[in-house]
Amino acid sequence: MTTETGKSRCFTCDKEKRTVRCEGCLQTYCYDHLTDHRQELNKQLDHITLNYDRFRRALNEQTNHPQIILLTKQINKWELDAINKIQQTASECRQLLLEIKNEHSSNIKINLEKLTEQLGDIRQENDFNEIDLQQFKDKLAQLQQELNKPSNISIQKEYTSYVNKISVVASSEADSSFLNIHNNTKWKQSGTTIIGVSLPGNQPGQLYDPRGICIHDADEQMIYIADLGNHRIMEWKCSTNTGQVVAGGNGQGNRMDQLDRPTNVIIDKMDDSLIISDWGNSRVVRWSLRNNEDQQTIIFNIDCCGLTMDHNGDLYVSDLVKNEVRRWKDGDTNGIVVAGGNGEGDTLNQLNYPSYIFVDEDQSVYVSDTLNHRVMKWPKGAKEGMIVAGGQGQGNSLSQLSCPMGVIVDYLGNLYVADFYNHRIVRWAPGARKGSIVVGGNGQGTQPDQLNGPTGLSMDQHGNLYVVNRGNHDVHKFDIDLN
Repeated sequence: MTTETGKSRCFTCDKEKRTVRCEGCLQTYCYDHLTDHRQELNKQLDHITLNYDRFRRALNEQTNHPQIILLTKQINKWELDAINKIQQTASECRQLLLEIKNEHSSNIKINLEKLTEQLGDIRQENDFNEIDLQQFKDKLAQLQQELNKPSNISIQKEYTSYVNKISVVASSEADSSFLNIHNNTKWKQSGTTIIGVSLPGNQPGQLYDPRGICIHDADEQMIYIADLGNHRIMEWKCSTNTGQVVAGGNGQGNRMDQLDRPTNVIIDKMDDSLIISDWGNSRVVRWSLRNNEDQQTIIFNIDCCGLTMDHNGDLYVSDLVKNEVRRWKDGDTNGIVVAGGNGEGDTLNQLNYPSYIFVDEDQSVYVSDTLNHRVMKWPKGAKEGMIVAGGQGQGNSLSQLSCPMGVIVDYLGNLYVADFYNHRIVRWAPGARKGSIVVGGNGQGTQPDQLNGPTGLSMDQHGNLYVVNRGNHDVHKFDIDLN
């Protein structure tokens, strides 16, 4: 709304003219510049309307958000696994019930056939009296009673957890920064040593040549480390300074309670177990977190290094010697090649020492092609991969990598790489020709802003980065910078 004020100075041209006051900004405008002012206001309104429309579209697209789709698939898998488990148990109980009843009926039939045979014999010989007849009547009555007597079979219920309960937990606004990571997200450059010290050791607070890391975002955030030099898997609560051995730790060896230079570890949330790349024993093992004596080898004769699992529960393992990555579904004996498998080399269908791996919600596999100094992405079903980081030879420019190790991908498709010999973590946007340094890159060392041979790499639900410093025998945490 405007109000005519008579002659005064126009705010735009600064001339004495008949003017009108804008009740919004309280400035006076001549008639010529009032039109310009209204046009500018209309432009601002159009811009606000456009932003509203964009927000409405973003709101409508939330149901198709990759994170929501991924979580929905996890719920669907839990539902299917629970149904299958219940159906399998019900089938086994029905079969057992039938076997018990058949065994009971079979015993009665055998006794009845014996009596029938005896009746035939005495009839044929015509050699019986009242006492014999009464005995046959009594035996038949016994069989009748045996047939009709109440069953001693019952259904026993066990009041223990049979199917793991799941629930949906909505984080508070302060705890949901992982979902809000954007292309320009930054991390604080001074990290905090949360696990281990600079010197190797085998005490509860020490590591020796650590490699892979896994973070379990449960009620109490747990961190699992493949402690290669100590032949064990360590578990830390984020709120404590010392860890505990949850797998191995019984010396180097190939017994089921031992490990030999484990390189990686992931957690199978569906059955609360660890899956471990037991590299020195050329096997992948499952180790229950509920029962420390429950271990099993699930893959044999493999030079395993990297491990990951997709939302369907399929397991992916990299083989350092065969230069390939295979996917194993539950019950598979051989798995199928999903990356490499064409011998050692640097063409797009080959790998050279594939170490760490990551799989996204589309089941595309990202592979640290370590000795080719690049990271490859193999879409599901592809016969060859594409270079998504490095591939320009070994070096320290932003277009190069030097023996890449740990890899993770956020839901925007940004790739994070532990650049081992460059002592830095580098982020590569989708389609980028160069990366950008996220943390490190300040030379090899032990200072808070330095790294020393980073291997394992992980990110928690808040967006904080965790880096395994192989050279310093510790784990650094870099908090997300919310400023």
